[in-house]
Amino acid sequence: MISLTSPVRTRAHGWPAGPKLLALCLASVALFHIENLGAQALVCAAVLLVYLLPGRVFFRAGMSRLYILWPFVAVVGLWHLLIGDAYAGVVIILRMVSVVALANLVTMTTRLTQMTDLMHRLLAPLRRLGIRTDAIELAIALVVRATPALLDKGQNLRDAWRARTHRRPSWRIVLPFTLLAVDDAEHLAEALRARGAMTNQGE
Repeated sequence: MISLTSPVRTRAHGWPAGPKLLALCLASVALFHIENLGAQALVCAAVLLVYLLPGRVFFRAGMSRLYILWPFVAVVGLWHLLIGDAYAGVVIILRMVSVVALANLVTMTTRLTQMTDLMHRLLAPLRRLGIRTDAIELAIALVVRATPALLDKGQNLRDAWRARTHRRPSWRIVLPFTLLAVDDAEHLAEALRARGAMTNQGE
């Protein structure tokens, strides 16, 4: 599996993970309080501009990760067209794209080790209460690591679909994609069990 970290080195790679995540939280809260279409459009355009600053390679890598949003954009847009509130639908779509794009920027410019170290520090109060946080930290690391791998496999399924027919990919790729995800989960579980057994033997 690969991580979401960008192959292009940017200035943001040197920033601590904590302030970046805090800024993401504050920006997300602010965006959910903005109901003006023009303001949401300006924010979305500014976020896309930030993607362009490090160059084309970074921009393409970022946009490829955001492609997964299109089903949600389609559902939200269609629903608001049906209820006759297209204005609110566009606002929600722009907000969703901006928030996810900002979150993607954080993961692209933050190493996995920085994320896990931050979570380890944030979960320290739970450890003082006697709660083991190893599983939580591992789960977060696995989500960050596994997401791009699943996205790549989804893209491969779409490419295979297009190679067989000129029609756009439909709901029929959902089942094979689900099976791929389940298969990856089983392999990962086996690897974790094997690692646990090896650790126990070492102890």
